[in-house]
Amino acid sequence: MIAATRELPSSGYALEVDGRLKTEFATRDGARAGGVELKKRFPRLQIKIYDAETKVREEIQLR
Repeated sequence: MIAATRELPSSGYALEVDGRLKTEFATRDGARAGGVELKKRFPRLQIKIYDAETKVREEIQLR
């Protein structure tokens, strides 16, 4: 079985969960809110926000 790979979005933001792209968002605030909520529910997951414009990933950490 071959896993389907998701392509990086060309615009907006995406949540990367344990190295796999999951959900796309139009705004950074929306992506951050979704990532923080997921991190609160599952603190052991590695969650990052991918910015399609700058092609940079930012890890979400709870404080």
